[in-house]
Amino acid sequence: MKYFNIEEFDCQETGENEMLPEFLHILDDLRDLCAFPFVITSGYRSPQHPIEAAKTVPGTHSQGIAADIKVSSGAQKHTLVRHAMALGFSGIGIADTFVHVDFRETTPVVWTYD
Repeated sequence: MKYFNIEEFDCQETGENEMLPEFLHILDDLRDLCAFPFVITSGYRSPQHPIEAAKTVPGTHSQGIAADIKVSSGAQKHTLVRHAMALGFSGIGIADTFVHVDFRETTPVVWTYD
């Protein structure tokens, strides 16, 4: 990867990391297109991570196909979302301080966090 170290995606609870290389390569492409640094606030989450354990079925983070990226402005959000959609990311969640991107296999979706 050009922009990331694999350790940036380690589970914050267990230290495990089962990120899929294909996802990471396209995330690297996204970083290149956006032309601003990415800080990964959440990458891989073990199924034992409290957020995943509270779900009926662990989500895309525990499948190694999701990342949350810190953003500091509306312009960064816009740039990130525009390029993520162009690259085929199928799950995009927009929060105040981060944007979630993933490669879910279900119907593509964009959402906001309350």
